[in-house]
Amino acid sequence: MKKYGLGADGETLAAAYLESLGFRLLERNFTSRFGEIDIIAVSPDGKYLCFDEVKTRKSGRNIATGLESISAEKQRKIVKTAEYFLVRNRRLVESEGLQPRFDCIEVNVDEKIDFKFIENAFDA
Repeated sequence: MKKYGLGADGETLAAAYLESLGFRLLERNFTSRFGEIDIIAVSPDGKYLCFDEVKTRKSGRNIATGLESISAEKQRKIVKTAEYFLVRNRRLVESEGLQPRFDCIEVNVDEKIDFKFIENAFDA
């Protein structure tokens, strides 16, 4: 499987996982000139607008965990893209009183699929 295929499959699995936890998905692969955010969703309690970075892994193939592989530069791009999303969707954020939060979802795919969900993975 191509790397892009693995990543895209992981994002689809992560989206389904979030929905099973009660998240309301708003966007997938939201892009701006600053970067991309894999998944944007509202938390089950309706308090947070979650900007989720998905990292898909196969066992034994990666030295770093999904969270460790999100560099400072990647974090800056996610934050800038989130700011752009917030400006474009000000009415949604204000009407629902949502607070932004940055999460990481590590999807491990092998014989079975495993998720590691980290809320507040990094600060803006």
